[in-house]
Amino acid sequence: MYRHIIKPILFSLTIEQAHHVVMLLLRIIGVIPGGRWLLRKCCAVKHPALEREVFGIRFPNPVGLAAGFDRNGEALREIAALGFGFIEIGTVTPRPQSGNPRPRVFRLPKDNAIINRIGLANRGLEATIRQLRRPHDGVIVGCNIGKNAATPPEEAPYDYLKLFRNLYQYADYFTVNICCDNAVREEWDNAREYILQILNPLFDFRRGQNQYRPVMLKISPDMPDEVIDRITDILLETPLDGIVATNGTHHREKLRTSHTSLTKIGSGRLSGAPLTQRAIEIVRRIQTRVNGAYPIIGVGGLMTPDDVRAMLDAGADLVQLYTGYIYNGPGMVKEVCRALIDDARKAEGTQVAEAKAETAGSRTTAESQPDVPTLTETDTAAKPAEEVSDATPDKEAAARQTSQEPASSL
Repeated sequence: MYRHIIKPILFSLTIEQAHHVVMLLLRIIGVIPGGRWLLRKCCAVKHPALEREVFGIRFPNPVGLAAGFDRNGEALREIAALGFGFIEIGTVTPRPQSGNPRPRVFRLPKDNAIINRIGLANRGLEATIRQLRRPHDGVIVGCNIGKNAATPPEEAPYDYLKLFRNLYQYADYFTVNICCDNAVREEWDNAREYILQILNPLFDFRRGQNQYRPVMLKISPDMPDEVIDRITDILLETPLDGIVATNGTHHREKLRTSHTSLTKIGSGRLSGAPLTQRAIEIVRRIQTRVNGAYPIIGVGGLMTPDDVRAMLDAGADLVQLYTGYIYNGPGMVKEVCRALIDDARKAEGTQVAEAKAETAGSRTTAESQPDVPTLTETDTAAKPAEEVSDATPDKEAAARQTSQEPASSL
């Protein structure tokens, strides 16, 4: 239904128009009695095999919605009813900002991709707090935080700390978004020092709180591998809890969309299918470097259940959808979850089969061993002396021969 009816209607609108329509429909469904229940019946899948425990939080399934869809937490319960295991809101900035001039989001249907230069448009900290104060029991909410565009790099740590302090009681975890920070992108060599200036005040504040909120760091796929390694090492040296990999890319290689169309669109971050391989490579690189000791949320180019499998196999503990969800619709979460359940059942069946084979092999080995009678003391006592002597004829014969030899032989 989505691909043949709803998708053509939404794709006849601009992305932002379609987004406003979807968010409006979700809020309407939320106020209709039984609306969220109906969404859950149609879209959500529950199964013990889907549950994950990551950084101390129990997730109903590993498939989340990436930041950028619900920027201020306006439809948390409705989005959760679509089957997502968690929702990351934002990016939130201290002050409201309208972002870049429109048009600023573009579809690339030939590439199953989107180019986005919205510029962290959101309603700001206060509006987000008002939304998060509304009931959303049972919904795991991550908060993606960033600095205002007008904030100079040297004052960025104050923006992040203000957001962290004021949202701390409302979010289940935080993602520090440095991907859209020009100070990081333009000077990779100083990225590590700049990031630590942002993170350390957050860690200091968290130490004084009764509740623990995990802090993740979101990185860009455009970072050189050696920079990714240096940033990954922050996990080993600081209280940082994990990494979200990755955001969109500025690269435009190997696209089917014409060069003329891309030139007309202009700048922006590319997300979707062209990003799949690079995002998985980065997750695998991080996982190898930290030896699987820290959580990774994999995001970027996850368009099919096979993409999600590959991301999880690369070392991601959780995944997030965005562009793939836009192109495939609300049925994608259900499709991914069912695929993961099937994988879990196959793995369980393989383990059972291996256990049965091992047990059968042990029995076969035991049965193939000949029974060797054991002569017990009781058996020996019950037998005649000559019968016992017959049991060791060689030794007794040797003894007799020795006793019959002349003494001169000594």
